[in-house]
Amino acid sequence: MADTNVQYDQIVASSKDIFVKKTIDYGTSWRVLRTISVVDQIFIKALRIRTIQEKKEQKIGDDIPSEFKGILNYGVIGLIQLHLGNAGIEDLPADKAAALYDGQLQLARTTMLAKNHDYGEAWRNMSQESFADLILVKLLRIRQILANDGKTLISEGIDANYIDIINYAVFALILLSETE
Repeated sequence: MADTNVQYDQIVASSKDIFVKKTIDYGTSWRVLRTISVVDQIFIKALRIRTIQEKKEQKIGDDIPSEFKGILNYGVIGLIQLHLGNAGIEDLPADKAAALYDGQLQLARTTMLAKNHDYGEAWRNMSQESFADLILVKLLRIRQILANDGKTLISEGIDANYIDIINYAVFALILLSETE
């Protein structure tokens, strides 16, 4: 069986490379995004994956793996925004943005390890369609939490949903890499 930890780290390194390069190109323009806007960016990407899966064709260049990497990176951006206190207009230096990325990814990785222990890597038997659907479910949950003024009665918060979204995207990318 493949080593999940190594595969996880490879996927994250590849996605972080994109994040850092885009930060150099654009700065941290994403700092202006409110939680709902981050959710909508991920929603667009997850819905596009679902549409490509259903129609079995795409008409623009970004493929499904690229969209899952975008979902992963926007999930990290969502966590960073929550950590920093949401939307702001100050630009962060690329090295600080990269350090924040690493910190949030460490939370996601720790969660993945705990869940993999308890669930026995059940995700390895899931379909690509399920990953897109589960990401959409998590996004709808965040929207509902936002509609409830950020409060939950017994459920996990926005941060836990972002962490699950990140991990679903990583798992999808791992499985896609194994079929190449």
